[in-house]
Amino acid sequence: MKKYIILLFFPIQMALGQNTVPLDSCYVWARENYPNLKQSVLWQQITALKKGNIETTYFPKVTLNGQFTYQSEVTELPIEMSGVTVPSVSKDRYNAYAELQQTIWDGGISVANKTLEDAILKSNLSQLEVELYKLNEQVAQAFFTTLVADQQKEVLTAQITAINESLKTIESGIRNGAIEKSSALVLEAEKLNLEQNIVEIGAAKNASAQMLTILTGETIDKNASFIYSTANANLSSDFLRPELQLFENQRLQLGTQQGLLSKTRNPKLYGFGKVGYGKPGLNMLLDEFKGYYLVGVGLSWNAFDWENNSRQKQILQIQQEMLKNQEATFMQNIQLLLVQQKEQIAKLETMLENDNKMVALRTYITKSAASKLENQTITASDYVRELQAETISKLNTELHKIQLNQAQEKYNLIKGK
Repeated sequence: MKKYIILLFFPIQMALGQNTVPLDSCYVWARENYPNLKQSVLWQQITALKKGNIETTYFPKVTLNGQFTYQSEVTELPIEMSGVTVPSVSKDRYNAYAELQQTIWDGGISVANKTLEDAILKSNLSQLEVELYKLNEQVAQAFFTTLVADQQKEVLTAQITAINESLKTIESGIRNGAIEKSSALVLEAEKLNLEQNIVEIGAAKNASAQMLTILTGETIDKNASFIYSTANANLSSDFLRPELQLFENQRLQLGTQQGLLSKTRNPKLYGFGKVGYGKPGLNMLLDEFKGYYLVGVGLSWNAFDWENNSRQKQILQIQQEMLKNQEATFMQNIQLLLVQQKEQIAKLETMLENDNKMVALRTYITKSAASKLENQTITASDYVRELQAETISKLNTELHKIQLNQAQEKYNLIKGK
C-alpha cells in the first residue's frame, strides 16, 4: 500500500474553505493574505521620504550663530602723531549673524541619488514578488494533497469492501471445516492495516485544509470540492520567474550606483551670504556695534581622492560579476528541476496508458465473471472480487490523473506562471 500513500509524506503547508475551492483562486487568496504584502506600500513610503530629503539639496541652508569673546591682546598700530588719535581695537567682541548657503549645482548628485532610490525600490519590490511566488508552490502542494487523499481513501475503501466479501466466503468455509481459521486472521490483519492507512490519509487531508486556511485567510470545510483547470506543462523556452526580474533590477541598481560614484567627482557650485550685527562689524577699527553683510559665489572640487572612487567602482563591478554567477546558478537549478519534473510527467503519462489498458481488461473480466455467475460456474463472492478489482483499477486511473495534473502544475510553477 506504500505507493498509495507516498504523497502524504511530502511537505504539506496549506488549506482552504468554502464549498467550491478553485486552485487559481487559492493563489490569489494566498497573495492577498500574505502579511509581508503590506511591505510594498511601506517600501514606497520610505522611498518617497528619502527622495523628499534629497530634494532639499537645493533648498537654502541658514545657520544662526552668536558669540562673545575677550582676548588678551589686540592689534595696535605703532604710530604716534601729535594731534592725531590712532584708534584701537577692543579686547571684547560681540557678534550675532546668520549664514546662508545656496547650492547652485551639486554635480548631478541629487538627481543620481533619486534615480538610485527608485532602483532600490524596484529591487525591494522584486524581492517581495519572489517571496509571494513561493506561496504558489505551497498552495499547489496542499491543494493536490487534499485531492489525492480523497482518491486514495476511495481506493482503500474499495479494497476493504473486497476483503469483507472474501471474509464472508472464508468464514463460511471455516464453519464447514473446509478452511483454516488463520486465513481469516490474515485478511483481518490486512483490513486493519487498510483502516489505519485511511486514518493517516484523513489526518493528512485535515492538515492540508487547515494550512490552506492559514495561508489564504479563507475558511474551507475539509469536505469542500477542490477544482482546478486541467493544463498541459508549458514546454516553451520562456521563463517567467520573478527571480529573473529581481536579478535585472539588482543589475540596474548596481549600474545606478556606478553612475552616482562618477558624479561625486564633479565640482560643486554654490552661493553664500552672511548678515550680522556685532562689535566690531566688518570695520575692525570701528569700536561700536554695527550691522553688516557679505555675499559671494564659491566653487569646491575634491581634486584628489587617492583612488577611493576607483576602488568603489571596482567593488561594484565585482558585485555585478557575483550577481551574474548567482543568476547562472539559479537557472542551472531550474533546469535540473525541470528535467526531474519532465521525467515525473512522462512516468505518470505511461502509468495512465497502462491504467487505461488495465481498466479495459478488468471491465472485460468483470463482464465475463457476470456471465459465469449467471451460469453458476463461480460464486457470488468470486464475482464481487472481480468487480472490486475493476473498481480499484478505475480509482487508480483517477488517482494518477490527479498526480499527473499536479506534476504538470508543478512544472509550470517551476518555469514561472
